[in-house]
Amino acid sequence: MSSSLLLKASVFLASDVPDPGREAPEELTEKVNTVLGIAAWAGTAAGVAGVLVTGAMMAISVKRGESSEHMSRLGMVLGGCVLVATAGPLISFVFN
Repeated sequence: MSSSLLLKASVFLASDVPDPGREAPEELTEKVNTVLGIAAWAGTAAGVAGVLVTGAMMAISVKRGESSEHMSRLGMVLGGCVLVATAGPLISFVFN
């Protein structure tokens, strides 16, 4: 007897639940796209700067006759560049 009362109560309570849909408001979408575009540009600029700085450090070290592990730094910078470049397509692939 109490289970049928719970069933009726749950049907009554869940009947007017609004469904807002999956689309975000246009104003919010534009602002988010602007912020993500700026972040992508900054990530690309940081990657280019990282490659330039690493190359300069390698050139200076060779001129001085010092050996250091610049290739690992270059690998890290290039790995970051790959992450920045593939972030958008990866997220689009996962969520679409």
